[in-house]
Amino acid sequence: MLLSAAVAGSLSLLALTSRESVKADPDNAGLKLPAGFGALVVAETGARPRHLTVTPQGLIYIKLNRPNKEGKGILLLRPDGTGKAAATTGFGSYGGTGMYAKDGYLYASSDEDVYRYKLNEKGEVVNPAQPEKIITGLINRRQHESKSVVLDNAGNIYVNVGAYANTCQVKDRQKGSPGQPNCPILDSAGGIWQFKASKLNQTYGDGTRYATGLRNVVGLDWNQPANQLFVMQHGRDQLSDNWPQFFTTKQSAELPAECLYALKPGDNAGWPYLYYDPSKSKKMLNPEYGGDGKKEADAKYLEPAAAYPAHTAPNGLLFYTGTMFPEKYRNGAFIAFHGSWNRAPEPQKGYYVVFQPFKNGRPAGPYEVFADNFAGTPEKAAAGRPDHKPCGLAQGPDGSIYVTDDAKGRLYRIMYAKK
Repeated sequence: MLLSAAVAGSLSLLALTSRESVKADPDNAGLKLPAGFGALVVAETGARPRHLTVTPQGLIYIKLNRPNKEGKGILLLRPDGTGKAAATTGFGSYGGTGMYAKDGYLYASSDEDVYRYKLNEKGEVVNPAQPEKIITGLINRRQHESKSVVLDNAGNIYVNVGAYANTCQVKDRQKGSPGQPNCPILDSAGGIWQFKASKLNQTYGDGTRYATGLRNVVGLDWNQPANQLFVMQHGRDQLSDNWPQFFTTKQSAELPAECLYALKPGDNAGWPYLYYDPSKSKKMLNPEYGGDGKKEADAKYLEPAAAYPAHTAPNGLLFYTGTMFPEKYRNGAFIAFHGSWNRAPEPQKGYYVVFQPFKNGRPAGPYEVFADNFAGTPEKAAAGRPDHKPCGLAQGPDGSIYVTDDAKGRLYRIMYAKK
């Protein structure tokens, strides 16, 4: 009797699960976790992994920022019965960030294009040498150039196109330079674009500018209960450097918040005209457009759904739908913060994964640091010299969470063991 692909895949998963005897590393891979959780190092990739995805069969696909020494930009890892894995093969000659699997396809992005690969019933790419190019010609000006991707449940794919500027100044990142009126960057960057997931060779003209006014989004995910796109924005830099008459260095270290947005078609989050001040819980007018640290921005712009410490660089967003973790984590958001570089002379900050509780599709209550000590020591974190930087997040078929490190190439797996 022939088995359907879905049944065969389920049986493969059951076989994989029954074979596994996964235990945390004795030191939890160096991480600090809540009670009952453990972690292990799955692999040392020797490259710079960005986003990743795990198939229902347990195969791990990782997108590399740059092709490795073999010239491959995507790694395939097959964990053994202990949870450890080595890169069994690689494919794709391009670097980039985006990696996502859904409905029998693997989606991957370079900094200009998006590809898809057909998966078989084992979760393997059918023809790795011949992907379908579904989106081409996206803006890449060597600043905020990474393209993150996610799919909804209606055959659409969403792509971040980051703004190639700090605040759309006449002279980018220069002291006292004013902002350009009606920022021209927003025509082709600084937002989220929606395309069809199955149509080949789409360009801007084939897609829709789904949301605008977003400086740069690296972490994004589709919230299933809310049936809505959520994104994490990287906030602006250099308030004190460029506008010392309005902002102290300490204020510049604490402003603006990194913000979570719940997006609907046509939303405008307000970049480059505003920043979000978490101490005031207000949208403030950027100094490039007449602000002075006291003037509020136009109320027409989208309110953030939640706010987090400045300059901590949220690079991964994952809504947890598994059953391994305790109930409090169900449908909440995990966010990987890559860490700051520009809080000096204040201590640098970040290099952790936080958990944001959700209720009825919206943030509910304060966030908590979930996985810490990627940096190695508090001193390394404060100095901005971390051992590891969390970047991508993915959920495994058993409900464990995988975290990439794009500083030294490590792949972590976090599990809940206490029953």
